[in-house]
Amino acid sequence: MASYELIMPKMGESITEATILKWLKKEGEAIKTDEAVLEIATDKVDSEVPSPVAGTLVKMYYNEGDVVAVGKPVAIIETGGTSPQPSPKEREQIQTAEKASPSQTVSATKSVSTPTPAVSQPTGDRFYSPLVLNIARQEGISMTELESLQGTGANGRVTKKDILEHVEKRHLAPAQQIVQTSVAPPVVNTEAPKQETNVVAAKSYSGNVEIIEMDRMRKLIAENMVKSKHTSAHVTSFVEADVTNIVLWRNKMKKKFQELYGENLTFTPIFVEAVVKALRDFPLVNSSIDGNNIIVKKDLNIGMAAALPSGNLIVPVIKNADLLNIVGIAKKVNDLANRARLGKLKPDEIEGGTFTLSNVGTFGNVMGTPIIMQPQVAILAVGAIKKKPVVIETEDGDLIGIRHMMFLSHSYDHRIVDGALGGSFVRRVADYLEKWDSSREI
Repeated sequence: MASYELIMPKMGESITEATILKWLKKEGEAIKTDEAVLEIATDKVDSEVPSPVAGTLVKMYYNEGDVVAVGKPVAIIETGGTSPQPSPKEREQIQTAEKASPSQTVSATKSVSTPTPAVSQPTGDRFYSPLVLNIARQEGISMTELESLQGTGANGRVTKKDILEHVEKRHLAPAQQIVQTSVAPPVVNTEAPKQETNVVAAKSYSGNVEIIEMDRMRKLIAENMVKSKHTSAHVTSFVEADVTNIVLWRNKMKKKFQELYGENLTFTPIFVEAVVKALRDFPLVNSSIDGNNIIVKKDLNIGMAAALPSGNLIVPVIKNADLLNIVGIAKKVNDLANRARLGKLKPDEIEGGTFTLSNVGTFGNVMGTPIIMQPQVAILAVGAIKKKPVVIETEDGDLIGIRHMMFLSHSYDHRIVDGALGGSFVRRVADYLEKWDSSREI
């Protein structure tokens, strides 16, 4: 019987390790080709790791909660044929992982944890994953307290499960913690005021309330939104567009589109096409800031904000949207939106965006003031399409008609995008939408 080593895949350019959330298969179980074996989590996204071969899972190298470097074997699958060779991509990941020594990994982790106020730099040789250090920082857990935890991971390592259980105990037993603090040795008392303050603050709620702990994705969203507000000088410009021609064209073409391509024709691909055209006209909007340098992006990678069933938000990216026609954009939009809802997105599919589109009209909102996705410098929100009485100018005079109207809200970074540029850009997007050719073929 031949065997195959299942390795930790590379889940994005900046990802060097991942945490095993759950084993979907047990030792001794049969596995089909492309069947998911385990679930993993990175700082970007959760994902499943499928098996490229069929066989039997005979060995799992790591437990749930363990942090594993990219390219390292996580399991052995026994196959019925000759030993399959790893692909060139897998070989590259293994070679990359082997170049990084344990000391380098620890050093990298320490450098990440240095700026955190609650968790200081580890003084011993004990390894803490970035995920554990991040949770400790958010919960106000000091390094002294972290080092006192008994880890259940390999070599006594503190896993995600360990620290979350510790956080839960701190919240459920505040009175016990306060008593323990009062009888603790003098050396520990230096930490006591901080712990007692955290406990009191966590429980100082009045009235009839429900306490809901943020999940990992919501914490990341919160951090990114606050960071964006602290980084960029937000300004928002508004334009109202007459999209009657688009509404009538879509109503006429959506059945044919479904028959030809097996896809739903939504408004989003039309909005993306208009945004791409406007970005070509105003390339500075498709940029980022690096110190005193403005980095103008030549690639037009459009992120589209998508709501998840959990209530969280994720922004998959349509790469090189300017190279796609309306059919290609529609297929990409539907594919990314469907897999986002199912939690099947890959990390590189939510990276590399240069401009973001948010459809707040999906929730019945007529307009919004979206927050910029860093390191981008602009984001466009499109509101709900509403029928309104509008003054229509003609050669024979003005008249009032019922039109389909929509607000566009353009938030931009005033450090490099002035009001004239930000306002002109959103006006140009509206112009492209209003000039839509209602006789256009797919």
